[in-house]
Amino acid sequence: MTKTIMLIHGAWLNAKSWEGFKARYEAKGYTVVTPNWPYDDRDPADLRANPHPMLKTIGVKGIVEHFEAEIRKLPEQPIIIGHSAGGVWTQILLDRGLGVAGVAIDPAPTTGIRLGIHSIVSALPVLCSWGSWKRTMHMSREFFGKRFANTLPKDNVDYYYDRYIVPTAGKVYWDGILTSVGKIRWDNPDRAPLLLIGGGFDLIADASMTKAIYEKQKRAASHTALKIFEDRSHFICIDAGWEEVADFALDWAVRHARLVTSNVANLSIGNAA
Repeated sequence: MTKTIMLIHGAWLNAKSWEGFKARYEAKGYTVVTPNWPYDDRDPADLRANPHPMLKTIGVKGIVEHFEAEIRKLPEQPIIIGHSAGGVWTQILLDRGLGVAGVAIDPAPTTGIRLGIHSIVSALPVLCSWGSWKRTMHMSREFFGKRFANTLPKDNVDYYYDRYIVPTAGKVYWDGILTSVGKIRWDNPDRAPLLLIGGGFDLIADASMTKAIYEKQKRAASHTALKIFEDRSHFICIDAGWEEVADFALDWAVRHARLVTSNVANLSIGNAA
């Protein structure tokens, strides 16, 4: 069984957002790697003040290729856990035969899935901003408190915004609409087991959309499962009770992970015990 976990963040956050999960999993004896998206590898406050000029150019293809390269550097295939857009990257990486198990938490819209109403509304500030496909975008504090972390107490909003929120590339949103780069083979016989987790109060990635992704993904031969935390928002990996989500994700992945008979570079997969 692998002892390596890769955590993949979504838009508007960077690897710092995984600090709770990382410490919790390391305390259980795992090696946890948390690569940033390209050009996101600084403190959030620094990124907000001085975003990398190349960030605006990064899209789905470049991000996924970056994570695939990071996985291939590892001595063993990892459990892959992604949040939001990172939940989409997780599904794409599994579709490419990587990972021993995957968990997609509050997955963002995926090619072939009808958008939920909350996802449409939450995407409008980017999609309705002229030139956003070639710009670095910033999230407002108001949007963060009302839609991204809508279950946070109001007096905690500024603290968590300052600690975690970063700019993101508008191109990522447009790639999801205008290209098929994120297309997934739903009935892929070589896909590792996959758990989909949604939040009942999620105003970024509707739980209905998570359920729709599950209905598509369960066409694969490997085990596919769905868990909805009814009282959670899109801030599910940091908000109060995140430990329950972290433990549920890891426990499921460990129970259902497939065996690996060779290293990552060769991608030789055995049958799950």
